[in-house]
Amino acid sequence: MSLGALTTLGDGSPSLLRWAWLSIAAAIATISLKYWAYLLTGLVGLLSDALESVVNLVAAIVALIALIIAARPADRTHHYGHGKAEYFAAGIEVLMIFVAAIVIVYSAIERLLNPQPLSDLGIDLLITMLATAINAAIGSLILRVGRAHRSLTLIADGQHLLTDVWTSIGVLIGVVLVALSRWIPLDSIVAIAVGLIILWTGYGLIRSSVHGLMDRALNSEDEERVVNELDSFVAEYPNGELAFHALQTRESGQQRFVSMHVLVPVTGPLHEDMIWSNGSK
Repeated sequence: MSLGALTTLGDGSPSLLRWAWLSIAAAIATISLKYWAYLLTGLVGLLSDALESVVNLVAAIVALIALIIAARPADRTHHYGHGKAEYFAAGIEVLMIFVAAIVIVYSAIERLLNPQPLSDLGIDLLITMLATAINAAIGSLILRVGRAHRSLTLIADGQHLLTDVWTSIGVLIGVVLVALSRWIPLDSIVAIAVGLIILWTGYGLIRSSVHGLMDRALNSEDEERVVNELDSFVAEYPNGELAFHALQTRESGQQRFVSMHVLVPVTGPLHEDMIWSNGSK
């Protein structure tokens, strides 16, 4: 006799919404800092930078909405829950990361073809460094939490915040190199390198998102753990009373699913127990 069996691994992780709210708070803080610097200096570049940080705020709100949807339990029309909402949110964030990287590379190439002397940096540099410190701390924390709970939404959100960090670090490195070498194109070359790094990061995230949407199987290490657990269970019935086959696995957001066929005798105590546990009585 063959019975279908389905179980989930790692479902029911603690709420991750507070981390999305923390990301929103970080975005609001950096926008406020940059806009304050604009009011102090009147530099349009700082206003542009503040408006660019609004993208981080939008991304954080998208992450919050996705986590709220993903936390909903399974229902009559979504038997496996709503975990895949995280992949859509991650896709939106990756799109924003790609756009940011392309803009950086384009601007750097334009500046490389038409070099201009760097302006003196004062309050704007200090504000940039402070905003960078905030994004680096919050982005690293959210990224670590996302990886710990296998939340692609938080991973993408953390990477998005770190995109701003890499950009600011690239600017600072470019300024230092130009100041030391007096060769202005170095600034653009560093910016292009930063843009390419960000593109590679986005590529890794979009791969993870696509794999989730395509119901890719668990990695070999996790599947081996499942097989070992099943084998240890079968070993308790040395007379061949119990067997498993047609093992299938997949991942959906923070949840991991394992399904299989369970083979039991058509009569006997084990058969009765399996029928009962399968919900047929």
